[in-house]
Amino acid sequence: MTQPRNARTRTHLRATLRALHDGGTRKLWLGGLLLAALTVLMGMALLGLSGWFITATAIAGLVPGAALVFDVFMPSAGIRLLALGRTGARYAERLVTHDATLASLARLRVRLFRAWSGPGAARTLMQRPARLLQRLTSDVDALDNFYLRLLVPACAALGAALLVMLAFGLMRWWVGVLAGLWLVCAGWGIAIWHGLASAQSAAQSALAVERLRAQTVDLVAGRTELLMAQRLAAQGAAVRASDARGARADVRLYRAESKAALAYGVAGAVTLAAALLAVAWLAEGQQISAAVAAFGVLLALSAMEPFAALRRGAAQAGRTWVAARRLGEVLERAVPDATPDAGRPDRDDAAGIAIKLRNAGVCRDGVMALGDVNLEIRQGERVALIGTSGAGKSTLLSLMAGELAARHGEVHAVRASWMTQRTELFQDSVRDNLRIAKPDASDEQLRSVLTDAGLAPDVLALPQGLDTPLGEGGLGLSGGQSRRLALARLMLTDAPCWLLDEVTEGLDAETANDVLDCLARVAQGRTLVLATHWRREAALADRIITLAGGRITGQARSGTPQFDSALRQLRDDRSGSTGQ
Repeated sequence: MTQPRNARTRTHLRATLRALHDGGTRKLWLGGLLLAALTVLMGMALLGLSGWFITATAIAGLVPGAALVFDVFMPSAGIRLLALGRTGARYAERLVTHDATLASLARLRVRLFRAWSGPGAARTLMQRPARLLQRLTSDVDALDNFYLRLLVPACAALGAALLVMLAFGLMRWWVGVLAGLWLVCAGWGIAIWHGLASAQSAAQSALAVERLRAQTVDLVAGRTELLMAQRLAAQGAAVRASDARGARADVRLYRAESKAALAYGVAGAVTLAAALLAVAWLAEGQQISAAVAAFGVLLALSAMEPFAALRRGAAQAGRTWVAARRLGEVLERAVPDATPDAGRPDRDDAAGIAIKLRNAGVCRDGVMALGDVNLEIRQGERVALIGTSGAGKSTLLSLMAGELAARHGEVHAVRASWMTQRTELFQDSVRDNLRIAKPDASDEQLRSVLTDAGLAPDVLALPQGLDTPLGEGGLGLSGGQSRRLALARLMLTDAPCWLLDEVTEGLDAETANDVLDCLARVAQGRTLVLATHWRREAALADRIITLAGGRITGQARSGTPQFDSALRQLRDDRSGSTGQ
């Protein structure tokens, strides 16, 4: 069982890496790596050349003849060139690497949205909103560690090792080989050890933060219910426990990082001591000059710094690994070129059919919610779906909207807008809540649909009109006003079919009738499918379809006794109860 799980993990990691490296950022990634290496090489060369120049100048000053022929201009120009070049390369490296990272992460978020926009997306989002938000924010952000703090420093450190190998190799080839191998083995080895030692703690810290956020949101949002159930103290204790768990993981991370810092310090000291012994031996044998010896010592002094830059990335490697594995599982389902309406034709011109279901079935949580549904709805037809709670009305709407995929059978539907039972308004202005349906809508169009929905006088009476900010969930509007605003937003869409689920539920009779009058007026020519328990809503329909147990048990057209009988079974505005 372990092997398949490891294979899946590798597959998920590859999917994440491909998503990061796809598209037009490949050149930016490569450019960033080259600029990072160039910056490190220029810094090391600047330090070594400065040491050589100072030493050579001092020696030339001791010998009057040598001072006359000593060239101070070329080394000075080299030092200035390296100083300016290092500054420019550092600036360019930061621009390119961060541009590459941000572009990759932005594209990755788009792919995640596409992966989550398939059938069942809304239900999954409502069941696990905190988890999906964590994937979209923290998990994606954690991936910048891979390029900025692991790949870029590793390549820059490799360039530093090659420079040291070349410089010492010009003195003695075997000295250069030993120096390069030591730097790579010690520098990368410490980073790998640090990453492995910190992986579990980094993952535990990230998971503790996720749990802490979710528990804190539950504590704040449900404090009244928790207090009434005498569970407020217990929830607070759970929050503190998660916080303590994360703090313990952070302490372990800090300890591992301090050990890695010590290891790099020791490795740097060993490198410097070995370089001193090597150049002293070579200088004593008159195989190199004192100036070259100074160059070698100062080069060795800075050789371990690029490897030490890996410490931060290695500390968060475990967090990056967890994020890449979790996102890879989602990205495997993403279709890069998918569009929301792919495979859902706008119309069947030959038959004039807006919605066609043939032996369609839906399974939810292992239970058949709809079974072998056969249904045709013509363009411009108005259909009411009735039945007791749990009969399958909302499930059938979900299938028509493409929110649920059919377990079997065929589903063909035009592009539809769906107004669910719950009014979803956002913490934003009235204008921007409406423009969700049509981002380029003008103020004239917004006022027109508000007038059609019977909400224009209320909005104009607000302090800032269309710019009036609403609170979370539409706070600031009454239930009826919120429903009218949702209806106005629906009217902005150009979809040929509207799916309405309990459109007037929770409204008083007068408001509900006003909303239905607006709906009947503005929906001319559109296909309407209404799931309802109310007689007032079903009365708009040309046909009533009765569902029970996930199956269609009856149909009746307007003007027939069966239609009137079906209406009498629904709730009446006056009594609020089921008619007899």
